[in-house]
Amino acid sequence: MGIEKIIEYYKNPKNRGKIENPDAIGEEIGSCGDTMAFFVKIGKKKVDGKEVDYIKDIKFDTLGCAVAVASASATTELVKGKTIPEAKKISEQDIAKKLGDIPEAKFHCIDLTLGTLRNTINNWEKKNKK
Repeated sequence: MGIEKIIEYYKNPKNRGKIENPDAIGEEIGSCGDTMAFFVKIGKKKVDGKEVDYIKDIKFDTLGCAVAVASASATTELVKGKTIPEAKKISEQDIAKKLGDIPEAKFHCIDLTLGTLRNTINNWEKKNKK
């Protein structure tokens, strides 16, 4: 498959930027020194007759390599519209599958992305005492 998806996400990232007045922010510094932040807006929707919290909008900002940008962009696509419990279940494998071939030496970018996502959700949960 090659690295075409990574290059495409890097050149045309989805959901890059900041959200005005986000419900939560999560930031992380990777082992390589790359930095990443997620900004989320949380909404309510009905699932099986119950009102649940979901990721209504998510954006990212990163100072990092092409794989870090691609990983963050792909992750925002994976979690947008998901309930909080669904978003918490996103795995390294889910992100890797969405990106295609990732050099093994760059898997730390996925770890950075997952850490930032979890940090963001944890910050929202603490703020809302979930």
